[in-house]
Amino acid sequence: MSIDRTEWGVAEGYVREYGHFIDGTDEPSIGGERIERHNPASGELVASWPAGTITDVDRAVKAAVRAFEDGRWSGLTASQRSDVLGAVSRKLKSDWKRLALIESLETGKAISQSADEIPWSGDMWDFAAGQARALHGDSYSGFGESKLALVLREPIGPVGIITPWNYPMVVLAQKLPYALAAGCTVVVKPSEFTSGTTLELAQILREAGLPDGVFNVVTGYGNPVGQRLAEHHDIRLVSFTGSTATGRKVVEASASNMKKVVLELGGKNPNVIFADADLDAAVDGAIKAFVYNSGAECCSGSRVIVERSIMDSFVAKLDERLDTVSIGDPLDPATKMGSINNKPQYEKILKYIEIGKDEATLVRGGGASPQLGGLFIEPTVFKDVPLDATIAKEEIFGPVIAVIPFDSIDDAIHIANDTEYGLASSVWTSDLATATKMARKVNAGVVWVNTFLDLPSEIPVGGVRQSGYGRENGRYAAEEYTVVKTVVLQDPSAAPRYLV
Repeated sequence: MSIDRTEWGVAEGYVREYGHFIDGTDEPSIGGERIERHNPASGELVASWPAGTITDVDRAVKAAVRAFEDGRWSGLTASQRSDVLGAVSRKLKSDWKRLALIESLETGKAISQSADEIPWSGDMWDFAAGQARALHGDSYSGFGESKLALVLREPIGPVGIITPWNYPMVVLAQKLPYALAAGCTVVVKPSEFTSGTTLELAQILREAGLPDGVFNVVTGYGNPVGQRLAEHHDIRLVSFTGSTATGRKVVEASASNMKKVVLELGGKNPNVIFADADLDAAVDGAIKAFVYNSGAECCSGSRVIVERSIMDSFVAKLDERLDTVSIGDPLDPATKMGSINNKPQYEKILKYIEIGKDEATLVRGGGASPQLGGLFIEPTVFKDVPLDATIAKEEIFGPVIAVIPFDSIDDAIHIANDTEYGLASSVWTSDLATATKMARKVNAGVVWVNTFLDLPSEIPVGGVRQSGYGRENGRYAAEEYTVVKTVVLQDPSAAPRYLV
């Protein structure tokens, strides 16, 4: 049974209409065009926002530059900035229902998941509020009595943030509060599919006391909005989450003024299961790792690498357990997997499934679920997958896994690292030595042991190789938005003389 939308703050049939958020006000696009967002699970029109232009981006960047240069935010004390971030956290944690419903309507994800994600985002804002006061520099005093060196951390300047459609609020919370904690001003380009909660957050920030111009939002397509933001000469850092292919374009655009880039990109993440693992827990973890968020998860465990001796029992138990996963109406609290977010991604996943049928053995799923009335795809499991198969190499970003056998720990390490990516990984074992060796040898920014998609706000997240660079979450995220300045102080009475 679906939730009562009115109780969650958005009436049935209500279409939310937004403008850009620039310098503290809602603004139409210069071009006048708008993007309509339909719920991918039902086709219902739920919101619209402007299709931004280069001029819109320039207006927003100008506001962010002005707000940075006059110090209305960076000039505050760390405790004052912390108070604002803390107020945002409290709002997200207490008034989560409306934002969760908006998130579910725009993304197609299960309401039970959205209901977890908004308070989780609030927790990240809470941690970032503490980091505003924890950022610090260093001092060096070992140069004699007449000289002292200081190392300062200063905000890098106006920042551009580009977020994806799979986790609109969570990914923004891994970036924005840390940029604000450091004293930066920001222009955000959310996905054209899921801009609503970012624009709702703008109102929350204003109510929390954030000065006008510090946070700006320009909605629209990657080209021109994201492209312009990435190449803009007045932006000093771009933080981007999305595909590796688009990440390369962001890096190329950043060369215009040698701006810093933080990238969280694709993954073909290994989920390695040893024979001594708790099989029930491993199966449950494997299901979560590719069904959660309909598989639209950068850290998705899309390659399940299983010790050969338990391969048959693992696959059988996985198939059986998937019978209990409820798929359908995202607004039903019992639903575990909602719809695919958008039609292009839906079609891409189906093409990969057809490729997989020619490469490996289909265990379960293998197609769409048109009877559900929207962009739904069955959880799909392949086994006997060759290491060079397309479905073992390329990121699908959907509810599809490739189950691959291994024979020894060294074999498992080789298969796990046989990818161009290096974002996340998981190891299931009851042996400490095995867990330790895998944790050290697997090339990934995150290694989970006997858990999956476990991301407390305190820990850093990010990739290696073609999964990107830089870190989000935790204290490392705040440091990304700073520059280090060295100051050497010399007592003028003891200053050296070079020409005498």
